[in-house]
Amino acid sequence: MPIEAIIAGLGNPGSTYKDTRHNAGYLVVDALAAELGGKWKKESRFEAETATVTFGGKTVLLVKPLTFMNASSRAIGAILRFHKLTPAVLTVVYDEYQLPPGHSKISIRGSAGGHNGVADLLQHVGDGFTRLRIGIGSARHPGMTMADYVLAKMPVTDMDRIKERFPEYIAGLRVVLEKGPSDAMTFLNKKIVVNHGQDQSSV
Repeated sequence: MPIEAIIAGLGNPGSTYKDTRHNAGYLVVDALAAELGGKWKKESRFEAETATVTFGGKTVLLVKPLTFMNASSRAIGAILRFHKLTPAVLTVVYDEYQLPPGHSKISIRGSAGGHNGVADLLQHVGDGFTRLRIGIGSARHPGMTMADYVLAKMPVTDMDRIKERFPEYIAGLRVVLEKGPSDAMTFLNKKIVVNHGQDQSSV
């Protein structure tokens, strides 16, 4: 069956970055693969790990780029071109410091918001993809850079908040596939407090 949709979780590869805040996207697609019985395989030609699953009535390719965050488009762009797909069928899952830990928000279009992985996708793949942002909070210690913050291991309490909402994220992704991102925004988005004035442009 041809691939009909792609769900990509952004992160940094390797044990050094395991369970860091910046790898929230990896966590969600790992949980989705586990629920659907997807088996990850490394595809060197794409610089990514992929798993093919049936989800939301579609044949879906789950993707974890094995490039570093600021080169996410290298993997995702290659996969889109290979399968002759456009960004309209792509959903990208990634960390968002402007949302409290565990909160989530689906959006379409807009700026990168200081996220280098999304900025790279916008530059080299183009806009039009759906975004599922996973909150990691912004409670940095004074003097701590944003790079240090997002590349630090996630506190257990924050990790638990994200894990307990896996069913919610997965349900939102299902709505994206079955009904479209606009319906998914209505389904998933919550009233949240947005913390303005910070950026993570260095990572």
